[in-house]
Amino acid sequence: MMSIAPETPNERPRAEAETRAVTVTAEEAGARLDKYLTEALGDKGEGDAPATLSRARMRQLIEQGQVAREEKAGAAKLLTDPSYRVKAGERIELTVPPPTPAKPAGQAIPLEIVYEDADLIVVMKPAGLVVHPAPGNPDMTLVNALVAHCGETLSGIGGEKRPGIVHRLDKETSGLMVVAKTDRAHRGLSAQFAAHGRDGKLTRRYTALTWGAPAPKKGTVDANIARSSHNRSKMATVRDRGEETGGRIAITHYTVKTEYAGGLVAEVECRLETGRTHQIRVHMTALGHPLLGDATYGTGMKSRKSKLSPEAQAALERLGRQALHAHHLGFEHPVTGKKMSFDAPLPEDMRELVRALEGM
Repeated sequence: MMSIAPETPNERPRAEAETRAVTVTAEEAGARLDKYLTEALGDKGEGDAPATLSRARMRQLIEQGQVAREEKAGAAKLLTDPSYRVKAGERIELTVPPPTPAKPAGQAIPLEIVYEDADLIVVMKPAGLVVHPAPGNPDMTLVNALVAHCGETLSGIGGEKRPGIVHRLDKETSGLMVVAKTDRAHRGLSAQFAAHGRDGKLTRRYTALTWGAPAPKKGTVDANIARSSHNRSKMATVRDRGEETGGRIAITHYTVKTEYAGGLVAEVECRLETGRTHQIRVHMTALGHPLLGDATYGTGMKSRKSKLSPEAQAALERLGRQALHAHHLGFEHPVTGKKMSFDAPLPEDMRELVRALEGM
């Protein structure tokens, strides 16, 4: 496990509430309070500046009574309506309370850290680790591990000291993940993942082992994905793209890299243009080539599995999960603007299966 010590944080945890005041100019008059404060506090104001706040966080602070207008004789009037229109000459004061402790407790779970600085952390998520606490997995997740590891370097996202999850991997999918440590990093990374790489900033590539090789060997699956009407725990492609029943746009670009055992199994590289739940697993299944080891979408492959060598069958049993690994992650650093690129080799369980396939 490699760990890189964080640099000096540029958004330090706040031990006390911070206050900042601004005066509305004639040009700014008429703007919504939440919009005005978000923009105005980004580049001007009196006092020590708090970390840059999102508009959603600003609305939250306004509704919580953290914004006041200075009245005569030093009095103050709370402004609790985000849509209030500011007036020229008004002096408005914002109080930012210190971040509250993270709700998910920190837990000492080993982390394979690929890169870390004051704003973000890149980790190799192992198969079997859930990303975020949920009813079925209330703890022992990646978030719990990050809360314990990052500690006081988390400056507060949405008013809470917590890691900012901007994308996820299925529990049984291994691979690279980037997580924000600061509010501004969270906003910047979220914007890149929302653009799905169409702005040229984000790249995500996965290695999948599929039953059979898709044809043509290089292509694109453009098929909307929605919750299955037959099994609510599964996702499915949908033909109807109507607004109500058409699911969500999902696009996967794939390339067959290697074929094993006369085409019985293929190693396929998948590049995501969107990021939907189970996207690669669903799209490869829609092509007729589900992933090896996928207990949800790869049923009905017993006859193909019987054609594997005993060594490959044993390796597949030991894998015990879908053969999917997020091997490449590229993005633009949300604070410095630097291009970041990371690659991770296949984990040992998938390498063992590949070696057995090569031996057939």
